[in-house]
Amino acid sequence: MTRSTDRPIIGVTVSRRSGWRIFPLIRFNLWWAGARAVKWQRQTDVNVDAVDGVIVGGGDDISPTLYGAELAMEARLDPGRDAIERDIVCRAWEDNIPMLGICRGAQMINVALGGTLDQDAYASFGAVNYKTILPRKTVHVNGASRLAAITGTDDLKVNALHTQAVDELASGIRVAASDESGMVQAIERIKDPFLLGVQWHPEHLIYAHRQRAIFKALVEAARAYQEGRKQVRAVDKAFA
Repeated sequence: MTRSTDRPIIGVTVSRRSGWRIFPLIRFNLWWAGARAVKWQRQTDVNVDAVDGVIVGGGDDISPTLYGAELAMEARLDPGRDAIERDIVCRAWEDNIPMLGICRGAQMINVALGGTLDQDAYASFGAVNYKTILPRKTVHVNGASRLAAITGTDDLKVNALHTQAVDELASGIRVAASDESGMVQAIERIKDPFLLGVQWHPEHLIYAHRQRAIFKALVEAARAYQEGRKQVRAVDKAFA
């Protein structure tokens, strides 16, 4: 068992509406994987310098103004959270902090880094919209992806609560998985450090070892980042 003082710290963004029930799930997944979670729900909560990894969580749709489009359909938006998370993603990207995006979080990663979204993805792809936390959707994993190294290459059964989906990819990002209609279901950074965005909600699928492996991969990357920071501080101290 990892001691609490040794656990890397993961900052987790959550919705002001649903964070009270989602954060405990993510926190438990991270604890099981060996990390400690801190909740970022307001701007005053956020301290990127104090964490070893980031999770951008699920929630409301992302405003299309962030990628130069107009609202094309009814949606629940949270402009304040959009601004906070865009800044967090850009900062984590620049500082090479390991990052995981969940549902909205995967979309925000793509948007913050310069990509776009399809606001009505199910209509665009003619796909079945399951809207359930149960694992009913089939996802095909790209065999050459980082995701495949984490979960294996066999198809995944996942849940689905989203309306929007990744459209044009941001620079430095590639598709890691798609569903049977061709809709993007996971994205990842082309090169290190760790960055993965999944369109589903693995925090609800903790009983599935391949879903737990996603959190474990983030925590392993965060631990490596934590150790790297310790080494830098030790060198700085030695030459102070």
